[in-house]
Amino acid sequence: MTFDSKKFALKYATIYTSVLAVILITPLIIYVMLLLQIDKAKVELSLQEQSKRVIASMQRYDNSDKIYYFPRYKEYQTALYTEQYQELFSTLEFEPSSFSEGFYNEGKHYYIIYPLPNKYYFKAKYLLVSTIHTANEIYFFALLTILAILLMLFIFSLLLLKNFSAPFEHMNEQLDNFIKDSMHEINTPLSIINLNVDLFANKYGDNKYLQRIKSASKTLATIYDDMDYLIKQGRVEHKIQAIDMGEFIQNRVDYFQAIANLKHITIKTELSTNITYNFSKTKLQRIVDNTISNAIKYSPSQSSIEIKFYKKDKNLIFEVKDYGVGIANVEKIFSRYYRENESKGGFGIGLNIVKDIIDEEGISLSVSSTLGEGTTFLYTF
Repeated sequence: MTFDSKKFALKYATIYTSVLAVILITPLIIYVMLLLQIDKAKVELSLQEQSKRVIASMQRYDNSDKIYYFPRYKEYQTALYTEQYQELFSTLEFEPSSFSEGFYNEGKHYYIIYPLPNKYYFKAKYLLVSTIHTANEIYFFALLTILAILLMLFIFSLLLLKNFSAPFEHMNEQLDNFIKDSMHEINTPLSIINLNVDLFANKYGDNKYLQRIKSASKTLATIYDDMDYLIKQGRVEHKIQAIDMGEFIQNRVDYFQAIANLKHITIKTELSTNITYNFSKTKLQRIVDNTISNAIKYSPSQSSIEIKFYKKDKNLIFEVKDYGVGIANVEKIFSRYYRENESKGGFGIGLNIVKDIIDEEGISLSVSSTLGEGTTFLYTF
């Protein structure tokens, strides 16, 4: 029933940030790819210039000189190869995979291969000039920019959505307070009705009109208990205690017997006794009451309902079977505010509460239904 503005803002800020980030980061990626291409072209140009310096040095060598001191450079490595790719000289720190003319990149090693004329160059056919280069600065720039975009978008979206959700949070708070006050106001006359009906019946005897009043007040009380559970959900810790399951279910059957009697519905029970289970009475009552009340609501007059509780292997089974109209959309009945038949009344919250409880407590539920034949709810504890 409560509206969590922080959760709302965080959820949608994440979504909006993701969408906007894709739109904004796409051109950034294209820009980074262009930077990488330019960076690669710069490396190629520097290797070409270095190759020309090495070739010029070899051309200046006079064959009459006894020793030729091959130029060495801190940032570059060079190598000479024969036509058969035999190494004549090398300062390389890696083995090149290709000797064809062109520009190559192997990991962090960039190199260029120049074919040499047959004259000069110590019978060498190929000159290879290499350098070690990484584009870390570009990648770092891209990463930093992406993180900055994401952070700015997220903060902006979070602040925007938080302010956007503030009026809804205020309205929800007012609605929540209104429902709480309404529930309090309903509880008082409901208690008075039940008390005075019982007093009247004790003094003047029971009759069909009193039975109808009792039935209506119990139906209203079930709806009240559902609403009360929803209001307190997540705020109240329900006490766990040992419950005699057979006795508890029988008490709830007795409670709904008057409602069943008005429709001349027979409730047949097979309840194993002396079986205790550690559970919350409040949660168990919501499961049992909603299941039984729905079975009565959707069963025709003169029909019957079968309620069983038994132990099977290590599991406890609570089963309610009716011979009513059946369920058309079993998957939808647990959705909040969904009603199979709006003419039957109710708010469509009972089975939604049941679904929340069984999911929280690890209880499995099997629902089998055939239109026009009936429905079976089988809970496994």
